[in-house]
Amino acid sequence: MEIRIGIINTGRELSFETASSADEVRTQVSTALEQNTSHLSFADVKGNSYLVPTANLAYIELGTEESRRVGFFA
Repeated sequence: MEIRIGIINTGRELSFETASSADEVRTQVSTALEQNTSHLSFADVKGNSYLVPTANLAYIELGTEESRRVGFFA
């Protein structure tokens, strides 16, 4: 699944693929915001880790969980 994160006062967004489901990410973000956690931690499919400060979150976009198709389809 692809995750896109917008950060306040930053011209670019953070975008990466993760093996987590949309529900897992949604729960993680909601819990962090409710408990005033200082940052969120994510890991992508390549093993990279990302720490995002919750105070500077503009948005989090969760992509679909289906795999991408390759080639031409009618």
